[in-house]
Amino acid sequence: MGAMPFSELFRGRRSDAAGSAAASAAFVAADKIAIVEQLEETGVVSFWASNAAGGLEYLSPAIAGELGDLVTRIAGQPIQKIFVPLEDDSESRSLGLKLGTRKSFANIVVKLDARGMDLVLRLSGRPAYDGNGAFVGFRGSAADITEEFRGEEEANRLAKFDSLTGLANRHRMEQRIDSTLHTFRHAERAAALMMLDLDRFKQVNDTLGHAAGDQLLQQVAERLRGAINGRGEIGRLGGDEFQVLIPDIDDRGELGEIAKKIIQMLSQPYSVEEGRCTIGCSVGIAIAPYDGVERDELCRAADLALYASKNGGRGQFRFYAADLEHEANLRKRMEDDLAAAMEEGHFALEYQPIVDLASNRVVALEAQFCWQDDERGRVPAETFLPIAEGSRLIIPIGEWGLRKACQDAANWPSSLRIVMTVSPVQFEAIGFAELVQAVLEETGIEPARLELQLPESVLLGDAAKVEKAMAGLFKLGVRLTLDRFGTGLSSLSYLRRAPLNTLKIGANFFEPLIGNELGDMEMVRAVVALADAMGMETAASGVHAMGLMAELKQIGVDQVQGFVFAEALPAEAIAQEIANGEWHIAPSEAGSQRANRRTVFRRVGLIHEDYYYEVTLRNLSRTGAMIQGLEDVPTGTQFVLDFGGGQLAVCSVKRSMDDTQGLEFESELVDDGAGGLCTRHRVSPYELASAGVPLQSLPGGSSGRVLGVTPAGGFAQFKLSANAPAQGSGPQAG
Repeated sequence: MGAMPFSELFRGRRSDAAGSAAASAAFVAADKIAIVEQLEETGVVSFWASNAAGGLEYLSPAIAGELGDLVTRIAGQPIQKIFVPLEDDSESRSLGLKLGTRKSFANIVVKLDARGMDLVLRLSGRPAYDGNGAFVGFRGSAADITEEFRGEEEANRLAKFDSLTGLANRHRMEQRIDSTLHTFRHAERAAALMMLDLDRFKQVNDTLGHAAGDQLLQQVAERLRGAINGRGEIGRLGGDEFQVLIPDIDDRGELGEIAKKIIQMLSQPYSVEEGRCTIGCSVGIAIAPYDGVERDELCRAADLALYASKNGGRGQFRFYAADLEHEANLRKRMEDDLAAAMEEGHFALEYQPIVDLASNRVVALEAQFCWQDDERGRVPAETFLPIAEGSRLIIPIGEWGLRKACQDAANWPSSLRIVMTVSPVQFEAIGFAELVQAVLEETGIEPARLELQLPESVLLGDAAKVEKAMAGLFKLGVRLTLDRFGTGLSSLSYLRRAPLNTLKIGANFFEPLIGNELGDMEMVRAVVALADAMGMETAASGVHAMGLMAELKQIGVDQVQGFVFAEALPAEAIAQEIANGEWHIAPSEAGSQRANRRTVFRRVGLIHEDYYYEVTLRNLSRTGAMIQGLEDVPTGTQFVLDFGGGQLAVCSVKRSMDDTQGLEFESELVDDGAGGLCTRHRVSPYELASAGVPLQSLPGGSSGRVLGVTPAGGFAQFKLSANAPAQGSGPQAG
């Protein structure tokens, strides 16, 4: 209805009070309608109405106009089906209840439930009744707050998410971890936290610039999303640090596979505007409630595991273990001692023969570091070299080793090559090719007699630097071998371009598989075929038995080193051997070892029925172990082996010899990320809590003590031998 003209309102003006009041009422009514219509048209205020059945009966033109043809389809539809609650908003979810119970409401925020429409309204309303008191529907106001709401939503998103990658930021991750742990504690559920750190990211920033670094981080985020595939929350904490929270998982075998997948995906080459680059990734893993029940505990545990993985050589994953704190202290002390040992000349080199399989002739000797420490005794290279790499002491140690090996080789027959393993840190150091040239000139050996063994991880460095260093070494005439080929991430296209002479197959290929006790022979055949196609030789390390050697010979592997021929020998022993002329070694079963057994010699717990014994773990594999310390144990006896830290493995005795038993595990062990093994699952702190133990992260020692198993003694079934460790101190690292 239009507004009544002023002239009409005042025409025939009455002088009496009744006439004046009637005229005034007509003026107010007409003016109000006009004002309301104008406000509705401009969108300053909007109205809506429903009928008694709850269907939409009226919507102001400003809002109806935004809906276009949709307005005819929603007319008469129930209000609560047209306008739906917002997610995580309990107040907006009350709209249906208010309408159903005919209660007034104010400022409820809802959105239009229609594909392709983005409309957010703030609704207020109250029930309406006719003159007879019958309910006729709701009448109310509506305000279009879409732009305001989306702005607030974006501000909230920016407050919770990283603007560069779109991943959760540190604040949101803290909230998610807190809420997850709180909820899961009451539901007795597990959750895993992964801490990730990119390796060599700083080099990308330094060489290609920060813009390239930003592009790289965005691609890392995309790859992480693909690796996790919606299973958990991914966050960027800042810089090149990332975090992944995965609910409802405590299987360390599965988590290890996820970590390997992440490392592999993030280590593939990246394309940015400034060029191509390659980085790596290290991962630390902690699991609630085993490693912590509060956020601070769990994050600290994952941080320690990440620190251990980075110091272990990068490109690895590690699970948290209680002894990592002790390990960190030992590592720092060993770093200091390594620097002193370098100055005081406590390092030595030993040489392991590499044998030509066709003739059993020794064709090369691989230099291996050893360190004789006053306190620790003989320290194996696999213990101290990763620490030397982490502290960059590997550069002076490696230079000393290269020079010493070439000096020794100068006294050998010209038919013997010297093989030296080069760490990625050494290889990437400025002037490495120049150092090799200087050592060759100083010692006078032919470049072709020096074979530099490069781990696949060197190929993950800066592509331009890698190619320049490779070209420099090739120009010198030294031989280049890619060590443990197939365990890393080198691409076939790079192999075709790299000036490599040999592909070396690592001992990991020879771990027993279902269907073949010798290992993955199909993969070995594939590597040999690839090397043949590229004109390269093949070598195999870690060959432990005659049967394996025969199989490798049949497949076509050229050279072999391992216990089946000889262990590493000191320089004096090498001199004696070569004094007799050309050196041949006949393979011998006497040098063989059980496949994939890790000699460990440490104290572990053994549970039998209600008794707890402490025995010595002599060696360990995925499927079994050898223990020493109990006498007269019949085969078939079932035990639970307690590795400490809640790790229990059910096993049975397969062989028994005096006080030594060979055990077979009911479930295979899995990789711990550091070259060792661990159980898939652990004793749950929830189970311990139900038995009366306070809910806390697992202690690092004996689980048997926590479980209330009786210490051996009294009427225990088995007698401890003289080789058993002193009882009462629980499992510990050897």
